Amino acid sequence: MAQHPAIARDRVAVVTGAASGIGLAAARRFAELGMKVCLADLAGDALQQSADEVARAAGQRENVLAVATDVSRREDVEALRDKVYAAFGEVSLLMNNAGTEGGGTLLGDPQRWRSILDTNLWGVINGVQVFAPAMIGRKAPGAIINTGSKQGITTPPGDTAYNVSKAGVKVLTEALAHELRNTPEAQVTAHLLIPGFVFTGFTKARGVTEKPAGAWAPEQVVDFLLPALARGDFYVLCPDNETTREMDEKRIRWAAEDIIENRPPLSRWHPDYKDAFAKVMEG
Repeated sequence: MAQHPAIARDRVAVVTGAASGIGLAAARRFAELGMKVCLADLAGDALQQSADEVARAAGQRENVLAVATDVSRREDVEALRDKVYAAFGEVSLLMNNAGTEGGGTLLGDPQRWRSILDTNLWGVINGVQVFAPAMIGRKAPGAIINTGSKQGITTPPGDTAYNVSKAGVKVLTEALAHELRNTPEAQVTAHLLIPGFVFTGFTKARGVTEKPAGAWAPEQVVDFLLPALARGDFYVLCPDNETTREMDEKRIRWAAEDIIENRPPLSRWHPDYKDAFAKVMEG
């Protein structure tokens, strides 16, 4: 299978949030493809165990690095960069994937809001600002993948802080793509990964011990991501076992048309528009 030119044997991938879920699945796949891989996540046994798993996939421990990193702290991200360059000499692929789950209602705990935004949004800002300049300056093929969310596009009520964080990741990544394509000699591309329903640590934290039938496994997300990168897709909009691409498109179009049609915001959940939305989804 053809790959994005940043994904090649002995090139270097850095994945945040790599101790579990989509991040771990991506790190393992990059290692299997012959890349040198740095896993970054909060300090703890999970990070080291995941690095050991990726090393087994790589077949050699010296090509796998684990660095304890709190992405909300810029100094941690700078230290991550320095350790990767000291060990491997370059970075060709950066996957800003670290995130925390929601729980930030509109009038909820301000500290919870700050925690979500610090990790989900500032973690990505820090990753881009710290790693992108050297990646661009190398004038070699590279890729920056930021993990967003459908909730950052359709913004369903009830989880506002998370929605705001992921909407920010979408805007940031779109701006990054524009900046990169207008930078002379830059060969780095930007991509917004938009997973569907995935069985990850977030799901398990809610007490779900077995993968729900509607959810994808993290490996399926990576299987969907890699050919999208090879095609040069910016928006990597993933389906799952209960949501098709067509369903996602209808929901996204409806959300955008709230503005165009001058409907109430979040009209999808407004009683006056319930039937109209249902007809769109059926038709």
